[in-house]
Amino acid sequence: MTQQMQADIVILGGGTGGTAAALAAAKSGKTVIMTEETAWIGGQLTSQAVPPDEHPWIESFGCTRSYRQFREGVRQYYRDHFPMTPKARSNVQLNPGSGIVSRLCHEPRTALAVLQQMLAPYIHSGRLTILYRYAAVSADVSGDHVNSVTIQHLETQDQILLQAPYFVDATELGDLLPLAGIEYVTGAESKSQTGEPHAVDGEPLPQDMQGFTYCFAVDYLEGEDHTIEKPELYDFWRDYKPDFWPDKLLSLTAVKPSTNEPIEYEIFPGHGKFPLFQYRQILDPKHFAEGTFEGPVSLVNWPQNDYWLGSIIDVPKEDADHRMYQAKQLSLSLLYWLQTEVPRPDGGQGYPGLRLRPDVVGTEDGMAMYPYIRESRRIQAEFTVLEQHVATESRPDGVAETFQDSVGIGCYRIDLHPSTGERPYIDISSLPFQIPLGSLIPKRMKNVLAASKNIGVTHITNGCYRLHPVEWNIGEAAGYCISYCLDQDILPTDVRNDAERLATFQQRLVSAGIELAWPALRPV
Repeated sequence: MTQQMQADIVILGGGTGGTAAALAAAKSGKTVIMTEETAWIGGQLTSQAVPPDEHPWIESFGCTRSYRQFREGVRQYYRDHFPMTPKARSNVQLNPGSGIVSRLCHEPRTALAVLQQMLAPYIHSGRLTILYRYAAVSADVSGDHVNSVTIQHLETQDQILLQAPYFVDATELGDLLPLAGIEYVTGAESKSQTGEPHAVDGEPLPQDMQGFTYCFAVDYLEGEDHTIEKPELYDFWRDYKPDFWPDKLLSLTAVKPSTNEPIEYEIFPGHGKFPLFQYRQILDPKHFAEGTFEGPVSLVNWPQNDYWLGSIIDVPKEDADHRMYQAKQLSLSLLYWLQTEVPRPDGGQGYPGLRLRPDVVGTEDGMAMYPYIRESRRIQAEFTVLEQHVATESRPDGVAETFQDSVGIGCYRIDLHPSTGERPYIDISSLPFQIPLGSLIPKRMKNVLAASKNIGVTHITNGCYRLHPVEWNIGEAAGYCISYCLDQDILPTDVRNDAERLATFQQRLVSAGIELAWPALRPV
């Protein structure tokens, strides 16, 4: 007999958005059940092993209070639990990894510990229940209302029927949407659909979406040999050359995203080129007492291990599984190539001292628990954010579109990685933007909100709405919105479309530390 569980809110997916939604709803006094496919909550921050991608002003403003508490919690975790140098300990803007990509590059395990601390009061009180290693397999729907969702354990196959007045889809791929018959789009819209300058010509391409990446962690121990066994698909990936790439994918010649012109990389800094190892370096031994760490640790999410030979959304399971395998093989092949064949500045080949660190990502094979997903199914929303709303070239006044139903803010360039249609980067300037509540609300389904990369954006605007602090803000707004609806016995669409209710709800958000508008800023 299938077990049954009930709560005020069921959140499917415990990634960055799902975790923030759970935190907001639990803070609001609601009972919450959250599912998570992996053994770690946190998504991009943890199980996908991606240090935060953030905007230039993140240390001062431009994120929610709780996201800032998370960031400061990461720094405090190192101060509380690690033997640090006095200089590092006193640095209020400590960057534990000294990485280039962010002002706060840190280990996935540290992010996990901080998220668990933030949720601890609600887990311990029984208000929040997290069901690990579960995925949604079916939904019971009556018209425009989801009655229940059945989830299944990925190993035991045990099933649980989850019932709630409201459901949140915070899964990485928008899993609830097809199960519940919620209208959605995938891939690249056409110019005729959206009018976006960078949309594709002709027909839309629903299977053409950004590639995904299996990230992994390495440290470097000079003089040692940690070469892995040659990957099964190494010969294929070593010889693979995309048509739009200037050299083989496994090379130090890649594509500069903003121009799609060739760019030369180096592995370690010192020769005037962009140093890939330092890009997402998450642990710098110089911040810690001598002898604490053997060497620096970096997360490998580089141009060379983006996988774009096919999507894993709305394809047969065997195709998705094969592409996931190929993507892992690409990452392992990149590591093997780095250890054995990459050209060194001294004329030699390979860095055998690069050591795979499975412990950093919590897996046996050394790959992250879950691939870094850049693009999900996206709801057909009450409002869809277009390139014309946020791109610098489309906004002659230098200000992004103002959304009266703003539930937060974000900022990042429109950054699209090469696609499964083997189209190159799209990387264009955008303006600091708002997150409209209408983009979280499906057009038809009444008791579901989107809380991840599955909101009402396009293939283009996904490129700036998919980053860590934005996904957190989206999830947090979803959690607070549903809590407000439960308190008032109304629907999310009622909140958006009633000026008085919207103003009251937005004041709740402001009181919770969510910024709804930007000051005057330059584009990024």
